[in-house]
Amino acid sequence: MSLPTRQLGRSPLQVSPLCFGGNVFGWTADEAMSFSLLDAWIDAGMNFVDTADVYSRWAPGHAGGESETLIGKWLRKSGRREHLVLATKVGKDMGDGRVGLHPRYIRQAVDASLQRLRTDYIDLYQTHDDDPGIPFEDVMGTFGELIREGKVRAVGASNYSAGRLAQALECSEKHGLARYESLQPLYNLYDRAVFEQDLQPLCEKHGVGVINFYALAAGFLAGKYRTEADVGKSARGPKTVGLYLNARGLGILDALDSVAARLDAKPSEVAIAWLLTRKTIAAPIASASNLDQLQSLVRAARLRLDEDALKVLDEASAQ
Repeated sequence: MSLPTRQLGRSPLQVSPLCFGGNVFGWTADEAMSFSLLDAWIDAGMNFVDTADVYSRWAPGHAGGESETLIGKWLRKSGRREHLVLATKVGKDMGDGRVGLHPRYIRQAVDASLQRLRTDYIDLYQTHDDDPGIPFEDVMGTFGELIREGKVRAVGASNYSAGRLAQALECSEKHGLARYESLQPLYNLYDRAVFEQDLQPLCEKHGVGVINFYALAAGFLAGKYRTEADVGKSARGPKTVGLYLNARGLGILDALDSVAARLDAKPSEVAIAWLLTRKTIAAPIASASNLDQLQSLVRAARLRLDEDALKVLDEASAQ
């Protein structure tokens, strides 16, 4: 059963309330599991998947492009391209000088992504990082050309400061260029301050849709890490413990536990359901490496938090 979709910014894209983070494809999920996850995501009524050309270059023996390649194989096998809102990104270092947002490189990178994805168009093409060395006129002008050529339907930004995003939007309006319809920032129950103080008002003002990453704070909000002894549970453990395992973080976990017990849900499901109540959030990004985790994400999208639950969570996570 399909879930109600949300318009992404002012673009023509209608997206499901959650976005599947494709960094796992070809990394923590092999080809067979990746195909099963993608099928199950569509079967559950979701339509939004986010990846990047650089996924998963960080893994030993990988060169980047692994995630896009697996998605492309799945698209060719499943024939379900029309069911998918497909997002990918450009700009992170791919090696051999392939980095940044120079117009010539954007064109090279989009063609490489299209080839790996085995599709004629990308629904949402995002800048993975800001590139202050390239004028916005050149970047947005190139994106406008790609939209007119039918290679891209809409464009978005990731990891932008409020100041730089404001400049980009102003440039697009002033010169009649394509504009960023979405922003991909860090935002979750723990990481609230930067987005809510600086980026949220800007996105509200300009109608920019938000597809935040680290919806579960790298697994911390799932209750996976509660003591330093839990650090070895995954590769993310050391970073997570260093960032989140403190009095405030543990207080948030207590609040999640309390709400989850009352609503017969998992803490991770409550954390995502909270995000779905936030202004400007179009679709939080979350990953799953197996089908049980994926079904938990689907339950989170259907979970409704009452006023008491929201009050408990807001008070525990306030900064």
